[in-house]
Amino acid sequence: MQEILHAILAGAPGDEIAALPVPDSYRAAYVRRDDVDMFEGLASEEKDPRKSLHVGEVATPELAPDEAYIAVMASAINFNTVWTSIFEPLPTFGFLDRLGRESVWGARHALDHHVVGSDAAAVVLQVGSAVRTWKAGDKVTVHCNYVDDQSPSAHDDSMLADNQRIWGFETNFGGLADLAVVKANQLMPKPTHLSWEEAAVNALCNSTSYRMLVSHNGAPVTQGDRVLVWGASGGLGAYAVQYVLNGGGIPVGVVSSPAKADLLHDLGVEAVIDRKEANYRFWKDEFHQDESEWRRLGKDIRALVGDDVDIVFEHPGRQTMGASVFVTKRAGTIVTCAATSGYMIEYDNRHLWMKLKTIKGSHFANYREAWDANQLVCEGKILPPLSAVHTLAHVGEAAYQVHRNLHEGKIGVLCLAPEEGLGIDDRELRERIGEERITLFRRHGA
Repeated sequence: MQEILHAILAGAPGDEIAALPVPDSYRAAYVRRDDVDMFEGLASEEKDPRKSLHVGEVATPELAPDEAYIAVMASAINFNTVWTSIFEPLPTFGFLDRLGRESVWGARHALDHHVVGSDAAAVVLQVGSAVRTWKAGDKVTVHCNYVDDQSPSAHDDSMLADNQRIWGFETNFGGLADLAVVKANQLMPKPTHLSWEEAAVNALCNSTSYRMLVSHNGAPVTQGDRVLVWGASGGLGAYAVQYVLNGGGIPVGVVSSPAKADLLHDLGVEAVIDRKEANYRFWKDEFHQDESEWRRLGKDIRALVGDDVDIVFEHPGRQTMGASVFVTKRAGTIVTCAATSGYMIEYDNRHLWMKLKTIKGSHFANYREAWDANQLVCEGKILPPLSAVHTLAHVGEAAYQVHRNLHEGKIGVLCLAPEEGLGIDDRELRERIGEERITLFRRHGA
């Protein structure tokens, strides 16, 4: 891998990179099948990714005809990596075993280690015989929708495919590594004005937010729409508020500290609620919610933007869903994914059916949506919310930070890249967009 890294840093042409041998093994972050019971009996918050995520050499798999080997310069932490590392809601080895039963190529994934990671900024090293549009030397980012083209269910919206998976979560050979294996239809151009670590954090969360708030498959924002965004300075929410602003909507960002409120103001969000200062108690106890607290939230929203919200960008799940359904305007939409605070949600159905509201489920994005979302990053219309960077050797600490919500925006991970700030090819575009805007989350996270 060092020979490959030296060639990339030296700006070697694609034919020279293609001629370099792919090593028999590579450094990666992974969990082990033998460890799946290590946190048995512990509460979720007590489970520590630093104990379950290992970094070491793993064998390089054979390349399928529709795949590419990529040299991963940087990656990022997502909640699915946290879930994999604490084996919740269930160990991901079951996903790998099911994929392993599908085909000869699928069998490569059913191993006793699972290389994690669903984001990457990378350089293509080699491509399979069926790959047409990418070649060695291409600088790319990777989206995580893993789907083939042999099922008719994949040919309208590929997120509805009966074999749809998330790369690095429901498949092996993910992006938190020096090398990864991806399908050619996961590749997108790397934004030329961003460094490797800035480019690496976008694809999963940006694409997810795009589908939820821009695509016709979600709850698309129109001019003047008021949109409540939970976790508005986090990985998903930071993109969501940008899409609301870009679409002429009015975001109401919910955060958990004055510092995060200041960050949102700098991003252009005027209406911000600090939930800790407000001290909302949506749950009286484990079994009962408090409607008076929902009403208090609704009153606070109206005081800020003059009306109830048309759309709620809902991803915490159990903690907030009851409040989200209540505060949404009559005939409004709650668009939901992830459920990071718990999957078993409760809400008062009277406020849904009697006021003709809609709950819309959303899950990542199809290739077209991911590509369009990436293009907006390439044009500087969506900013990367990179707040911190760790090395691959310290990936456990990075995952721990996300697990305990000790971060803002996204945490990047340097893989092959030896230092931050590399990979910027278009400094003129970067200057036009503005260094202060591109590094806004990093400066607030410092």
